Amino acid sequence: MKQNPVITTNALAIGYLLKGGRRKVVHEGLDLQLRAGEVTCLLGLNGAGKSTLLRTLCGFQPPLQGEIYLSGKALDSYSRASFAMTLGVVLTEKTNAGGLTVYELVSLGRHPYTGFWGRLREADRQIIEDSMEAVGITHKASQFVSELSDGERQKAMIAKVLAQQCPVILLDEPTAFLDVTSRIETMALLHRLAVEQQKAILLSTHDLDLAIQMADCLWLLAKDKPMVAGSPEDLILQGAFTSFFDRGMIHFDSLTGKLNLVQKNQPVLVRGESNLVYWLGNALKRNGFDPMENDHADIEITAQTSSRMLLHQVGREPQTFTSVASLMEYLKDMSSFIHN
Repeated sequence: MKQNPVITTNALAIGYLLKGGRRKVVHEGLDLQLRAGEVTCLLGLNGAGKSTLLRTLCGFQPPLQGEIYLSGKALDSYSRASFAMTLGVVLTEKTNAGGLTVYELVSLGRHPYTGFWGRLREADRQIIEDSMEAVGITHKASQFVSELSDGERQKAMIAKVLAQQCPVILLDEPTAFLDVTSRIETMALLHRLAVEQQKAILLSTHDLDLAIQMADCLWLLAKDKPMVAGSPEDLILQGAFTSFFDRGMIHFDSLTGKLNLVQKNQPVLVRGESNLVYWLGNALKRNGFDPMENDHADIEITAQTSSRMLLHQVGREPQTFTSVASLMEYLKDMSSFIHN
C-alpha cells in the first residue's frame, strides 16, 4: 500500500529572478510527490535543472510559481526550527569540518532540539549513537573528519541528518566524490534507511546504473521537456529513457540499462552461456564490432568456456582462443588488414 506523500508540489515553476523583475524559468508545471519508505533519484544531464529543483524543494531559493507542501503544510509556513526537524539536506560540496570529530559532527544534527546553549541530554546522546550505528561509522566516532575517506565522510554526513530525526532527506549528488564500491555502499545504505526508518529520500545523481538498480522512483529531468516520473522498470519499458538520453551517437539500451555508442560496425554472431556472451559482447563493442545472438554473420564465436572460445570464419578452419584478450587482438588485426 502506497504511503501518503510527504512532499507534494502543485504547478511548481522553478528558476531565477533576474534584474528588472525578469524571470528565468528552468521548469514549470511540476506536480511531484515524494513518499516515505522510498528512494527517489533525480536524473538528468548537466544544465537540466536538478540542483535548482533540489534548492527549491528545501527552501534555499523561492519558487517562481506554484506551491510546495511538506508533510501537508505549505513550505513557507515553517519556522526555521520546525523545518530543521522535518527536512535534512546533504550537499555536494565536501564538508569543511576537518577540525571536528565524527561524534561532534553528528551531534550538530541535534542542534534544532538542544536550544540556545546546545547542551546534549542523555536522550540526545543516544540518538547520536544510534545514528552512527545505523550508517556503520560508530568505530570512527573519535576520529577527526579530516582523517576519513570520502566514503566515510559521506556516511558521517548522513548520520548527522539522521540525528535530526527528520522524515525527509534531500541529497545533492551524494556519490559524486566516491569510488565505485563506496557509491554502491552509499546507495544501499540510503535504500535501507528509507525502508527501515520510513524516510522519504530524494537524491540527484549522474549514476544511471545505480539509480536503475536501487531507486524506487525516478524523476527524469531534461531541458525543454516535461519531467517524467515513475519506477525505473516502467520508464524503461515505456521508452522514456530513449527519449531523454538518446543524443547523436549515444543510445539507451533497454535490455542492459546502459548508454552505448551507436556505430555501424562489423557484425559478429556470439553463441554460448549467457554470462560469456554478455562479456564477449562488451569486449566486441569496445573494439568496434557489433555483437549479435540470433542472426547470420560472416564471423561467429562459440564460447564453450572462458578459456575455450572457437572463432568461425567463412572459408576457414575454426580457431581456438584461450582468453577474451587474445581473441580481440586477433579480430582487431584481421579488421585492420581488411580495411587497409
